[in-house]
Amino acid sequence: MKQLFKVLCALTIAVGLVGCIASPIELTPQTEQRLREQAPIRFLVTFDDGPSASSFWNPSMTVLDSLAWNPVLPGIKAVFFVQTGAPRAGDSDIGRGVMHREQAQGHVLGFHTATHSHTNHRSLSPEQLEQSLSKGSADIAAITGAPPTLVRPPFWNYDKRVFAAYQRHGMHVLLTDLSANDGKIWGFNASPRRRANMLRQLSEVRERIARGELPTVDGVIPVVVTFHDLNRYTARHTREYLQILLDSANATGVPLAQKPFYDDTAALQRAAMARTVTDSSQDVKLPGIWNWIWDGDSH
Repeated sequence: MKQLFKVLCALTIAVGLVGCIASPIELTPQTEQRLREQAPIRFLVTFDDGPSASSFWNPSMTVLDSLAWNPVLPGIKAVFFVQTGAPRAGDSDIGRGVMHREQAQGHVLGFHTATHSHTNHRSLSPEQLEQSLSKGSADIAAITGAPPTLVRPPFWNYDKRVFAAYQRHGMHVLLTDLSANDGKIWGFNASPRRRANMLRQLSEVRERIARGELPTVDGVIPVVVTFHDLNRYTARHTREYLQILLDSANATGVPLAQKPFYDDTAALQRAAMARTVTDSSQDVKLPGIWNWIWDGDSH
């Protein structure tokens, strides 16, 4: 009943917002001028909740195939925030195999959680949180040769205590600018407004870029985008999502770098570190109602 209520709420809100998100926020002459003074953007693609442990049409593997071979920029590198303690994710032979492939193909492995399920770190005791962080660091280091430097909290939720624990383990919180809102599926696996969603969000980020609020790294402004590689719809449509991001940049007047995505691991790591949270008071930028419906991520 609770899930049905959320579905109905989501559909009601979506219908009510159609008029609001059908077209991008108007590009004013002032914003257009300010954008000319800024560096071009490059999309920094991230994925949460994987790796998939599925032995049948593994969605994480499909995402990796799409990043490696696509008409936009072959060999795109991404950050994968992994669950190393979940049996349906990284705590499985298949899941560990996926993470080894991610590492071999030059992607960055970030930490999501090492608990048995997708547990909010704020609900863990200090001892449980320490155990999760230590296990996750060791699990990732066993694959990459080094502990992770990036973390994305489950449900994008943390407080000063959790943030301090991340820092003690050398982990830096990376949130996002754009989200596919694909972290939870309510009885159907589709995203009918994926293009309008990205267009609306990038229109809002455009204003921050114009005001000079985002850093420039290696001559470009990294714009963080979040997907979930456990979502089979996302996996099937990854190449389409890449094109939607390019189309959204063109439609909103945001200048794109010659390479619109990262294809170099070191550059990806530098860009990601430059976009991490610097104090525990910063929080996720997604609208609150969408966080409630999708929980940011929830697998």
